[in-house]
Amino acid sequence: MAEKMRALQYTTVGKAPEIVELDKPSPGPGEILLKITAAGVCHSDEFVMSLPQDVFTTMGWRTPMTLGHEGAGVVAELGDGVTEFAVGDSVAVYGPWGCGVCDFCVVGKEMLCPHVVELGIQAPGLGSPGAMADYMIVDAARHLVPLGDLDPVANVSLTDAGLTPYHAIKRSLHKLTPGKVAVCIGAGGLGHMAIQILRALSPVTVVALDIAEAKLALAREVGAHHAFISDDAAVESVRALTGGVGAVAVFDFVGNDATAALAGKLVGPEAEISLVGVGGGSLAVGFGIGPWDVSVRSPYWGSRPELMEVLELARSGKISVEHEVFALADGAKAYARMHEGTLRGRAVLVP
Repeated sequence: MAEKMRALQYTTVGKAPEIVELDKPSPGPGEILLKITAAGVCHSDEFVMSLPQDVFTTMGWRTPMTLGHEGAGVVAELGDGVTEFAVGDSVAVYGPWGCGVCDFCVVGKEMLCPHVVELGIQAPGLGSPGAMADYMIVDAARHLVPLGDLDPVANVSLTDAGLTPYHAIKRSLHKLTPGKVAVCIGAGGLGHMAIQILRALSPVTVVALDIAEAKLALAREVGAHHAFISDDAAVESVRALTGGVGAVAVFDFVGNDATAALAGKLVGPEAEISLVGVGGGSLAVGFGIGPWDVSVRSPYWGSRPELMEVLELARSGKISVEHEVFALADGAKAYARMHEGTLRGRAVLVP
């Protein structure tokens, strides 16, 4: 009889995920079987599970779907031909899987691979079986990064909640000079990491905006110089800090229409706005709209080399993830807490 394992699956569109029992998988040629040590809970999962059936299907997803695109584990078995890792190695999973051979993939930017749809490639937890399980198959050694002595539970969220803001911030580093102001809209899972990354990488003054006082308190704890309620009054506060000019960069980790519009009001000339959150919002740009020479971008996840850099920041003690730990069986509860907005930082499931 096949050995069994547990998995947290999204089994029915519109309903909460549930624990199911599955056969433990075996790695094929080139694959690696991980015994999962930690899996992160992310707002992207909530976005996927909020979609109606027709949109969910149009996006190429099917139920049942094992969740978990933030994963860490110990190598349990190696498929034929895998020489890069050994059984027992502690590793993190690089989540954006691409074709591996296009111009983007060969430099580690698999999140930008233009061939994933035509090739049917899906990220773990977002189509392919994810890390919210006792075991997980990783399709190739290039999708693993050594964790070494880093605690997987404390650091698994860095694979997205650390990597995504790091990628966005690196694109704007040339703007983040002494005396300038950068704003983070949203001080939750990604936002509280962005504050730390900004402090670690630049001399810029960091302002955090959120609608919840508890998250503003967290923002101050992790290094924000200023923290304000996210409303139009915040615009005047930021203007006062910049001599009336406006922020040089805004990182919107909510990404709905209201926060995108707020971002547009916060910036000065030649500023950069990064709409990182998956709230479905957008911001109009064009002649006469907003200050001159403002750039608006929608960064996505990050590269494998950037993930290695993020892990080095954690190893050096410059960043750390505020997190709450849940048992795998309590995964639905963790998602409910995230939906309520009562988590402190990130939720991490431990099998």
